[in-house]
Amino acid sequence: MMGQTGWEFTDDRGQLAAASRRPSKVVAYVQAGATLADHGVVCAGVFGSLHDGAELDRAKAGALAEATTAYLGAGGTLDVETLLRGGPDLVVAVSYGGGQVYGLDPGVAKQLEEHVPVVVLDVGQTHELGGIRGRFDALARSLGADVDAEDGVRVLGAAEERLRAAGARPGAARVLALSSAGAEQVHLARPGAWPELRALTACGVALVEPPAEGGINWSTVGWADAGGLRPEIVLADVRSNAGPMDAEFARGARVVAWNPEAPCSARAHAEFLTMVADALEGVSAT
Repeated sequence: MMGQTGWEFTDDRGQLAAASRRPSKVVAYVQAGATLADHGVVCAGVFGSLHDGAELDRAKAGALAEATTAYLGAGGTLDVETLLRGGPDLVVAVSYGGGQVYGLDPGVAKQLEEHVPVVVLDVGQTHELGGIRGRFDALARSLGADVDAEDGVRVLGAAEERLRAAGARPGAARVLALSSAGAEQVHLARPGAWPELRALTACGVALVEPPAEGGINWSTVGWADAGGLRPEIVLADVRSNAGPMDAEFARGARVVAWNPEAPCSARAHAEFLTMVADALEGVSAT
């Protein structure tokens, strides 16, 4: 927001980022940058996570334009000098809880805040999609974007209504979200651990619960075990760090592209819900 003393924004750590004027040269984590791009805020640069490579992962890039937004590299390769090259006046990062900056070495993140205001927004499992989206909307407004909340509600509401209708059909398909770990194993997503998957459940989509063994977000099993869950629709992680799906497993289900780090905007969320509704309607029609 703009106050008498200039620009300020309180992030999800409760920390106030402030500047004498509204930031105009933003560097962001790629998910945050893609979200801001959906609101018309052009970032000067974006950086990836420890899982990313030397090239921008286009599956995560959303509406980011390579001509105007430089890719600074994967988080594990970055130092403060690289992040500050070009003189950004704001860095926008995400967190998955505890206020820790995702994608950067903790030491680098700490040093960064000594040189430039940093806003960290939490996209972790303790938050619902609407809340996450609202925080990015507020940040975009503070940076001068004209965020049409009513249009977002209308677009998202239409997608949710269609998804509810598709999920309520008799014999609606079972849906499994996963990320390939290679030829032998696959990570199965726990529906309750992902805000976008909880949004599907809230609309009546029957998401498959993976085995209890494993981590908080994923259960890692062999492809044969995944096939034994008999999903009719598979939400497959399309990020560059995910491996290819097992061919035999893929033949038994309708595959929908899933980006676990999609932009946190009404447009992106509506697109995801619509893709799942398309799949549900397609399966029920066969």
